[in-house]
Amino acid sequence: MTWTQTVVLGAVQGLTEFLPVSSSGHLRIVSGVFFGDDAGASFTAVTQLGTEAAVLIYFLRDIIRIVGAWFRGLFSPQERGLDYKIGWYVIFATIPIGVLGIVFKDQIRTGARNLWLIASMLIVFSVVIFLAERYGKRERPLEQLTLRDGVTMGLAQCLALIPGVSRSGATASAGLFLGLEREAAVRFSFLLAIPAVTASGLFSLPDAFSPSGDGLEASGVQLLVATVIAFVIGYASIAWLLRFVAKHSLNWFVGYRVVVGLIVIGLLAGGVVSAT
Repeated sequence: MTWTQTVVLGAVQGLTEFLPVSSSGHLRIVSGVFFGDDAGASFTAVTQLGTEAAVLIYFLRDIIRIVGAWFRGLFSPQERGLDYKIGWYVIFATIPIGVLGIVFKDQIRTGARNLWLIASMLIVFSVVIFLAERYGKRERPLEQLTLRDGVTMGLAQCLALIPGVSRSGATASAGLFLGLEREAAVRFSFLLAIPAVTASGLFSLPDAFSPSGDGLEASGVQLLVATVIAFVIGYASIAWLLRFVAKHSLNWFVGYRVVVGLIVIGLLAGGVVSAT
């Protein structure tokens, strides 16, 4: 991996991680179309540590409050309010993706990174986001979140194991279908991503530092620089997205997903890029 590729891919990770457009899909597309090879699932997972660090800092007060309330609630029933419940919701909702991520690790790193599949998922899941916006009632605030909501959004998060789906798109869409307000669905989506993405990044560190020889290989310094870039840009993206969804529909991203998916399919059909 060259330094140009390092900077570009780190920036792509930071820009797309929190948008419902699939950061893993975009990293695969950009590395394949512009650099002729796959940056790899491990590079993707490790650079996501940068964007998750941005989430941790941006929501630090919320996280401290929720974790504190969770621990207090374990020993005192009087402390079992909303924050205590959200702590449990995140724990239970993270279990499905943790199990499936381990079971399908090899498929995620190989067949799931096929550009035909990614382009198709960009288009197909844009329909899901559109339907969630159209039929979701968006009348329930975060205060009305239930365990059923959390687990359902956790199951939806599992779809993000397929590049092209989008973690935030899947969880936010599930929240909208459940009747949550758009901002409430996106906020819980951010919280829900923290344990799953952090665990995935740490789990992938050994593979990232000991690449198999396939695809673009990043050095330790390049991984660090790409992760820092993803952190800086990702932090700005969080603030922007939360302001955006407060007043705008997620359908703004639907058209973009369809266009990108069709462009990639055209490049694949024309033999301009390789699917693997």
